[in-house]
Parts: sequence; structure tokens; C-alpha cells
Amino acid sequence: MTLSLDGAVADPERFATVFDAHYEEIRRYVGRRLDLDIAEDLAAETFLIAFRRRGSFDAAKGGIRPWLYGIATNLIGKHRRAELRRYRALARSGPSPGDDGHEQRVVDRIAAGVTVQKLSAALAGLSRGERDVVLLVAYGELTYDEVAAALGVANGTVASRLSRARNKLRDALGVEV
Repeated sequence: MTLSLDGAVADPERFATVFDAHYEEIRRYVGRRLDLDIAEDLAAETFLIAFRRRGSFDAAKGGIRPWLYGIATNLIGKHRRAELRRYRALARSGPSPGDDGHEQRVVDRIAAGVTVQKLSAALAGLSRGERDVVLLVAYGELTYDEVAAALGVANGTVASRLSRARNKLRDALGVEV
């Protein structure tokens, strides 16, 4: 399937198959990183940018999935200040009652005893690169190779950022991550 989709990237008439195959996954990733209300807009913008840049797509550099995640992560970067403010605000005040946002899902995955405030503060304490790597692995379920392709960095950089981030998260949260 990937080979046929790789060909669909370059063909404007077939690009819709790329959208159909990956839109929901990219929307979920953006929704976990930012507010759900902006997820659809940024996911759509991701595919608009991908369509415009389809001529520069190179399957040898990692395939469609990491390419799309890279575009989405760059768009998220434009909204990073709001994301960081949100993590800091949650670290101070905690979630509103009944909040089933992405922070709560992350908390459930890491450990039932870890609070949203601690996790938000810990994520806010990571560097931009560390946070991108952690969230691409956790939310996008990308491999190290896919993360490297998405961010345009070496595999060793992914491994070192993830290692540093895990150490920081472990120290901040007092749990194994």
C-alpha cells in the first residue's frame, strides 16, 4: 500500500488517497498536541501544504507518514507558545472538572497516580526538540526512523533527545517513563 500511496503523492489526481489514508491520524495527533477545535484546521493545512509541496516528496527519506507528521509538527511549532502557555496554566491550576482533553489521556497512559499538573509542568520543562520527539513517539506512535524523517534530524539525535526527555520526565514525575 505504501508504494502505491508514494506514487499518489506526485499525482494531483490521486492525492486524495493520501488524504483519505492519513487525515484522521494527523488530526488526532494535532488534537493531542493542541486544542481539539484547532485540530481539523491544522490537519487540513497539513494536507494543503503537502499537496503544494508534493513535487519535493522523496519516499527514500522516510515515506509519506513521517513526511506528513513533519509538516504537522512544523505547523504545531507555529502554535507552540499557546501550547506552552497551556501546559504552564494546567501546571498551576489543573484541568477543569470533567476535562477529557489530551492531558488526561497522557496522564492515564503514564501512570494513574500522576497528576495533570505535574505532567503539564514536566512537558513544559522540556526543550522544543525533546517535546516534539516525546509527543511524536507517544501520540503519533512513530518509530525512531520515522521521527528522524519527520523532524529532519539524525536517528542519533532522536535517541539522545528521547533519552534526555525521559530522564527529565522521570525526575519531574517520579515515575519510570
